[in-house]
Amino acid sequence: MNALVIGIAGGTGSGKTTVTNKILERLDQERVLVIQHDSYYKDLSAFNGLKPEQINFDHPSTLETDLLIQHIIQLKSGLPVDQPIYNFTTYSRMKETRRLEPREIIIADGILLFVEKRLRELFDIKIFLDTDADERLIRRIRRDILERGRSVESVMNQYMATVKPMHLEFVEPSKHWADIIIPRGGENVVAIDMVVTKIRSLLREKGRD
Repeated sequence: MNALVIGIAGGTGSGKTTVTNKILERLDQERVLVIQHDSYYKDLSAFNGLKPEQINFDHPSTLETDLLIQHIIQLKSGLPVDQPIYNFTTYSRMKETRRLEPREIIIADGILLFVEKRLRELFDIKIFLDTDADERLIRRIRRDILERGRSVESVMNQYMATVKPMHLEFVEPSKHWADIIIPRGGENVVAIDMVVTKIRSLLREKGRD
């Protein structure tokens, strides 16, 4: 199939899901598959008995990126895959998996998406969302409390201990590899329209639009 693959990276709370949804609104959604790097977090059992608060979940080593790479390659070849389902409340993978069928367009998003060279090389378009740090922190607090059952104190402790340092060490430098940098995330309608125009252009080159 040789699908068109788009990577969307950026710091925590930068608006990756919002931008992805706005791109989807402008395309035929039946032709698009969305994959989250977050689904590939390793199960808690892989950390040799460490408790969640002892694990740096913002480091690339906590993600099974090799499996994501394998899955994208299979999907590009027209083969379905079984994606893990990660439970952020229990820090564990569920027994069930999500069946992903190949589509003409694959959109992958994740904080650390551009860190691994082999993964970067799979993307036809690499997008980095450059959102204000204060806005990202507020969104992170809201998400972790409402969706993941965390306390304000635990969110703040994690942010200072690992999220901010890992952002500076891995996420921010990965912006260098982006083809397109979008300030203000989902609010930047002009940039999103330009991305969609580029997607349609690449599809035409592949004879699919």
